[in-house]
Amino acid sequence: KLKAEFWIREQPAGVREARACSADSSAATDAGANAEQLPSEADTNAATDAVTSTEQQPSGAPARKRQRGMNKKRGLYRPGKPEINLCTAIKQGRSCPYGNSCKFSHDLEAYQVLRPLDLGETCPIYSLHGYCRFGVACRFGSSHLRTSTLPDKPIESHERNSTLNSLTARLRKHQYDFSIAAAAIKQWEAISQFSTNLPDDEAAGSSTATAGASAALDDISPASAEAAPSVAAEPEGERYDTTEAEKPKLESHYESGSVVSKEKKKVDFRGKLYLAPLTTVGNMPFRRICKGYGADITCSEMALAPNLLQGQASEWALLKRHVSEDVFGAQIAGNSIEQMARAAQLLDAEVEIDFIDINMGCPIDIICNRGMGAGLAPRTKRVQGIVRCMSSVLSVPLTVKLRMGFETDKPTAHNLIPKLSTWGAAAVTLHGRSRQQRYTKLADWSYISQCAQASALPLIGNGDGFSYEDLDSALRADTGISSMMLARGALVKPWIFTEMKERRHWDISASERLEILRTFVRNGLEHWGTDDVGVSRTRNFLLEWLSFLHRYIPVGILERVPSHLQERPPLYRGRNDLETLMASPLDSDWVKISEMLLGPVPADFHFTPKHKSNANPSLAITSEG
Repeated sequence: KLKAEFWIREQPAGVREARACSADSSAATDAGANAEQLPSEADTNAATDAVTSTEQQPSGAPARKRQRGMNKKRGLYRPGKPEINLCTAIKQGRSCPYGNSCKFSHDLEAYQVLRPLDLGETCPIYSLHGYCRFGVACRFGSSHLRTSTLPDKPIESHERNSTLNSLTARLRKHQYDFSIAAAAIKQWEAISQFSTNLPDDEAAGSSTATAGASAALDDISPASAEAAPSVAAEPEGERYDTTEAEKPKLESHYESGSVVSKEKKKVDFRGKLYLAPLTTVGNMPFRRICKGYGADITCSEMALAPNLLQGQASEWALLKRHVSEDVFGAQIAGNSIEQMARAAQLLDAEVEIDFIDINMGCPIDIICNRGMGAGLAPRTKRVQGIVRCMSSVLSVPLTVKLRMGFETDKPTAHNLIPKLSTWGAAAVTLHGRSRQQRYTKLADWSYISQCAQASALPLIGNGDGFSYEDLDSALRADTGISSMMLARGALVKPWIFTEMKERRHWDISASERLEILRTFVRNGLEHWGTDDVGVSRTRNFLLEWLSFLHRYIPVGILERVPSHLQERPPLYRGRNDLETLMASPLDSDWVKISEMLLGPVPADFHFTPKHKSNANPSLAITSEG
């Protein structure tokens, strides 16, 4: 059963069965990926493309076109409705408060007759808390159904930012008080009065705007700021005039960066290993894996400010934090000053975080076309307003994550980064690619160094980090770079944090890697649940991660060390069957690995990778049981 399907099938000509070297071939992808947030889009030149490129084509037939982009209509598998939809209270062994009027079934005996077989002997939730909230619906229920009793006191959760039901209800009913954000926006509107007739770049740094901004800030007292009822703009043509005698004082006030009204919590980003915010695959169970291997700083998946303000539960779920994440930030994206200021006030008051990061690097079309992500960075004046307003309402540091620029041959980050410190940012992360590049070619670390040397802020470099040699090269004293952010490198080998800190190349065995997956599954069941829905979610996220993890090439079979993130190997046979299976680029083999950890998939199970390059349409996935 451990045999990889791509080795059982007839192999294409030229495929090596001996030890493999890392063959240089740049990952060419135009996938609509979320920069830094959707790093998985970058892997559109995965090992599946190696299969495509080596397959013999019929004589005279055109070469097969490489698949790229997202499977937008893939449809995630979700378990169907049970024949008996049992009441949650009955599942947990409690009496139902609705009695006979409850719309769910109370027939426990009939439910137990139809209850599916357990997937394992130990329930992760019961092992952790001594009580499983899923009761008889738990797929590991035999370990606690006879012994589990209702807890005498509330169970202490290991997750933070999870009890937000009343908050989201207030947001949906528009009952949340955003007066603090309104005051910050009113200040910014007063500042922007002085630069309405200037181009964005000129307006951002003009001395006229500088003097006028300070006067505007001085005109707003704390009392009036707290009482600000709305964010309406000032009447057209109104200006805050300053005398010649006042200008030196106002310029000094403004240039000192004293637009921040709250005392900030300190976070030291220098010399730290930072796990990038990763959409879909950067979930809490994965972050716990990286934290265990030495990640210093973690960050949530990208959350959209409009969705947070609307009280969408799925968006707020992205901000959950495990107790092991000692330095944790929330990344948000938005396209308006009002949205971002309100979201900043909301997160600062309601969730437990150490910093907030603004996403200005996401290259995916649906984000950029709405003026968010990389589509926001070119709008300097709007960026200034967002950074100023957010910083002024926050008690935690504000960071910014961006790319070199929008177009490949027109980098602009070196113009924007020096201004961020005066606007209120505490650190900046720079990905060494443009939005146009997405993840093609190599990250430009010389440009990152150029920006770091011109920045008064700690600058965190991002792009292609895959070994301790990459870290040493990036953090040389002459580069000015403060620390490194790891994204795809951590997805391919999450133990990269240990390698970098211990300065070694870890020839990790296939059995050790399987234990990492087992830990991920346990973390996932604790987080998403041990019922059918939780098991399905855990399996889906595991399969998405395997679409990256299979790209790892064991150190022991490399011809040279280290390998590089943008290199793609030919197909190879591992040192044992499990290692070969874990190197398979076929989603059907990933399902086999999931069955080793979560039991047989349901008869109607289907899985399509998020990225077309990882999908193999010629192979159908069928149930093993």
